Amino acid sequence: MLKKVNWILNAIIGAFVGVFIGHGMYVFLDFKTHPDLYAMQSAPWYTSILVVGMETAVVLVIAVIIKLIIRKKLKQR
Repeated sequence: MLKKVNWILNAIIGAFVGVFIGHGMYVFLDFKTHPDLYAMQSAPWYTSILVVGMETAVVLVIAVIIKLIIRKKLKQR
């Protein structure tokens, strides 16, 4: 059971990192293609990358903490 939860956490970590990288690449390429659209905004062009990065960091920290707890329980067996 704990190995299955560990596998699911690995999938979640991989998915969130992939979404963060993909979102960052999309925003950067869109900024390079349409810089005037981003010039009209009051926030810098990379603000959405920072927000998604913070959300990803929170999920990763929670997942790593759960993985450490699982690893500790697996070693106790």
